[in-house]
Amino acid sequence: MMRLERGSSRLYGMMLMLAAVVLLVDQLTKLWAVSALSDSERVAVIPPLIHFRLLYNAGAAFSTGTGVTWVFALAAAGAVVGILYTARRLASPGWALVLGMLLGGAVSHLGDRLFREPGFARGRVVDFIDYGPFVGNVADIAITCGCVAMVLLSMRGVPLAKVPGEEPA
Repeated sequence: MMRLERGSSRLYGMMLMLAAVVLLVDQLTKLWAVSALSDSERVAVIPPLIHFRLLYNAGAAFSTGTGVTWVFALAAAGAVVGILYTARRLASPGWALVLGMLLGGAVSHLGDRLFREPGFARGRVVDFIDYGPFVGNVADIAITCGCVAMVLLSMRGVPLAKVPGEEPA
């Protein structure tokens, strides 16, 4: 049985730095949206493609599961723990970027679930970027881009983890 070896601390640091940037940008833009937009206001940014419109989402994508917000808080916490655990073996800058985007988005959504109204583990995520049938935020964009990049890296066969005796990609 092959044993996986620890990855690069430089790559882990790069992942954490990108996650921090995603978290900071997402939370700052949400702070702006809450202070600058009213609940019913729709502001054209690039008409007719993109508008700003403030929504508070208690559910998941498309507001599904609004009655079980605590489940999404647990899922986000699980994602954070899983990403941090998996990233200990990082072998590629591409995977560091993917996991950084996913981690930043997951931590930001977890923070919303834990600390926003109506209360702990029931908080609503602030969405304000309206692009057609979807309304999201910076964390959603980071998570989506991270998922697309994850599929591309997987299809190209780029290894996530170091294997003993092999040179990194």
